[in-house]
Amino acid sequence: MTYASDQKDDGSGLSLASQRMLALREQVFAQWEAEVRASVEEAAQLRHPVLIDTLPVFYDNIAESLTPGYSRQGGGDGTTVAAEHGGERARVTGYDHVALIDEYQLLRRCILEALAGDGISLSHAEVLVIDSSIDAAIKEAINAFTLVHRGLQERFTAALTHDLRGPLHATSMALDIILMTDDPVRIRTVAAKALANVQRMGGMVSELLDSMAFHGGQGVSLELSQFDICELVREVQLDAVAHQGIPVHMTPVSVHGWWDRKALWRAIENMITNARKYGQDGTPITVNIDNVHERLLLTVHNHGEPIPASEQECIFQMYRRAEAARQGVKGGWGIGLPYVRAVAESHGGSVGVDSSRERGTTFVIDIPVDCRPFQGAPTLA
Repeated sequence: MTYASDQKDDGSGLSLASQRMLALREQVFAQWEAEVRASVEEAAQLRHPVLIDTLPVFYDNIAESLTPGYSRQGGGDGTTVAAEHGGERARVTGYDHVALIDEYQLLRRCILEALAGDGISLSHAEVLVIDSSIDAAIKEAINAFTLVHRGLQERFTAALTHDLRGPLHATSMALDIILMTDDPVRIRTVAAKALANVQRMGGMVSELLDSMAFHGGQGVSLELSQFDICELVREVQLDAVAHQGIPVHMTPVSVHGWWDRKALWRAIENMITNARKYGQDGTPITVNIDNVHERLLLTVHNHGEPIPASEQECIFQMYRRAEAARQGVKGGWGIGLPYVRAVAESHGGSVGVDSSRERGTTFVIDIPVDCRPFQGAPTLA
């Protein structure tokens, strides 16, 4: 099967090169992981699900693109998977730009070497698809990586300004009172309050400096527990039918992991609600569940008008909506999807979208199966 970011199928109808590349996936990633850990310092100690990240989805996207006439023209065509990879590298790892570029270049080499070793002679057009996919992914990932770092810095600045304003104002008022009174008792009392506020500001600055060491940020407060995501999706499915009249099809695949049950319930509900609002009437909403390299892939798919590539990022931003939604009568794209992103990122993962007229629209929550080590990961959502 394929883990590509469009609606999954069994790979039928794909070219020989596409099928062989899909069959070689685990071999490629085993070799890639060994080489990345050996040559990229920042990757050496990363846990497997964090290191592998969204790359299996990107890999299968490239594989599909090798088939002539397939609706996807490259690994990043119509999807945010490369941008989400760059964003996760900025938020969850100690990567810099060089490390991010290195791992993509190593992936390119591992793919080409594996195909050659399997006796697959690629055409010039097929090599071009792989090269252009990797090059475009590097650009998108670096762009997202830079934006995340910049956003984290701006968030810290805004938070510091806001939080310091209160104690600074209180200290200023206390000093004014001291200047206007000769009462020793009152001076001592007010001075103690001023000192407490100064100490409070000092503690805030210390916390800021500590946070900057690992690109800190504020995510969703998680209460992690172990449960089967299939049972949770079934609960959301039944609720959608009972309270909203939304028919939802799902693949009953059990994946046990450590997540925040309430947060994921709301995130899945938001994705299903958006699929109903913007999906084509009479077409099904499908929820798929997969366990890929110790990561949960949970997708919600619907048919309908595609989300233009230029708007695929803004729908995850607070109070931003796709142009079609802003011009229409349906509410949405305001805070639901930003919440989904906040939940995914707070679990140490990401949420992405794949959309085209031919493939429909698929939202993908891609998070580690065991989120306990990553629940403190910063988020921009």
